[in-house]
Amino acid sequence: SLSELQRAVPIRSHAELLPWLDRVAAGERGVLSSEPVPMLVETSGTTGRPKLLPVTPSWSRSVARAQELWLLGLLREHPEVSRGRALAIVGSARHGRSAGGLRVGSNTGRMRDAQPWFLRARYAVPPEVADLRPYDLKLYVLLRLALVQPVTSLTTANPSTVLVLIRKLEAWRAELEADLAANTVRRGPAEDLDPRLRRRFERRLALRPRRRRLPPAGSSLAAIWPLRVVNCWTAGPAAFFADRLAAALGPRVPVRPVGVTGSEGYFAVPLAGDWPGGVLHTGGHLLELVDDRGEARPAWEAEEGERLRLVITTEAGLVRYDLGDIVEVVGRCEQTPVVRFVGKAGRFLDVAGERVSEAQVSEAALRASAALGRSPTGFTVRARRAELPWHEVAIEGLSEPAARRWLARYDEALAGLNMEYANKRRTERLGPPALRLLGPGTYGRWRAARVAAGAPAGQVKDPLLAVDDDEWRAVVGDAAAGDAAGREAVAGET
Repeated sequence: SLSELQRAVPIRSHAELLPWLDRVAAGERGVLSSEPVPMLVETSGTTGRPKLLPVTPSWSRSVARAQELWLLGLLREHPEVSRGRALAIVGSARHGRSAGGLRVGSNTGRMRDAQPWFLRARYAVPPEVADLRPYDLKLYVLLRLALVQPVTSLTTANPSTVLVLIRKLEAWRAELEADLAANTVRRGPAEDLDPRLRRRFERRLALRPRRRRLPPAGSSLAAIWPLRVVNCWTAGPAAFFADRLAAALGPRVPVRPVGVTGSEGYFAVPLAGDWPGGVLHTGGHLLELVDDRGEARPAWEAEEGERLRLVITTEAGLVRYDLGDIVEVVGRCEQTPVVRFVGKAGRFLDVAGERVSEAQVSEAALRASAALGRSPTGFTVRARRAELPWHEVAIEGLSEPAARRWLARYDEALAGLNMEYANKRRTERLGPPALRLLGPGTYGRWRAARVAAGAPAGQVKDPLLAVDDDEWRAVVGDAAAGDAAGREAVAGET
């Protein structure tokens, strides 16, 4: 029974389960599950060593059932997407081997490959594109092949990936138009494309209607494709980037959440785009919710308004695994809780008792951007310890005057969201936030470095918080050079 399981098995973090996971990766059988493990999925976590998680047949079926429910909801809400092609930005399902010889890949690529043939046939680009490296080559080829397709839906995990795609479309405009005119895949990053793949892709293009030019610079994606919906994360730290999609997509393209999901499994399924969250998928993995006192209880006992930590037991052998995700109960679907993702447990800025969460940072940034009418390309906040401690905010994509105005609005909004932050600022126990201006391309290089280190591109999470020096240096790098490049690049920008 559930109570017997709770007595017999303690809740374990990934680090505590690592000795068993390492044995699985080394090829040992029967460690966490009696089922065979045909592959491992890789997830980036925050920084450091990627996590390798086992895949079993029964776990795959459980995830597929949840994915089918999500897809049925999408088609019921937007039936017109079936009249076009699906553009999915996924990671490679096979990019390495573990110490024991098991295939290692991303979960998004694995899910794509596991779909039935009639769904795979709807994709705008072939599966080989997901395997391309480096990341710029992958995005260029993806754009080039998709530009001649009637894309009606775009799906990726991170909303920031859509924003990157839009920036790359403008950066490679000349190269893409030259390739469109010649019906080739040879310019820009595609100069380094394997000749065999180039021939395969160009044969594919020869079967499509020609397209010679792109819409004018600054056009929305709706001017490029007959786009009807974009699917991505919309809650927690992703909310800041999801909110910025409206201007890039056009007013009639909704952003639909993909639910509470990750490489460990599928946990909550949004049944409609206007729901406040997703219905806990209690027909899949075993889900427990842990309160602030450390007491775990089954999902059906959760009360509306509670914020709880998600603990999972999956068919792949993760037994009472502390996912570290905080979810808020925002309603009910009959007797099942509806939840939304808030953020990761333990990721706080706290040097003066302010305990600022990732979700609060994201919401404050949203309010600052709305008040100013413009948003940074990316930003990261860290806490600095001193006699008078303060928060430092690194910003890319705004001129120095605009960044200072944005930071003032952010400070004001954060005080409205977190009473302890407001109190510490008012009583001068916490100094005003300081600005660090970053050069153009800083976050693009950070993402590229994470992907080069083995993190699945679609799961590289945007670093809103840096909770230690290593995380900060990974983003900011050479601070002096970044400041100089940033000030030179934005000189004269209004």
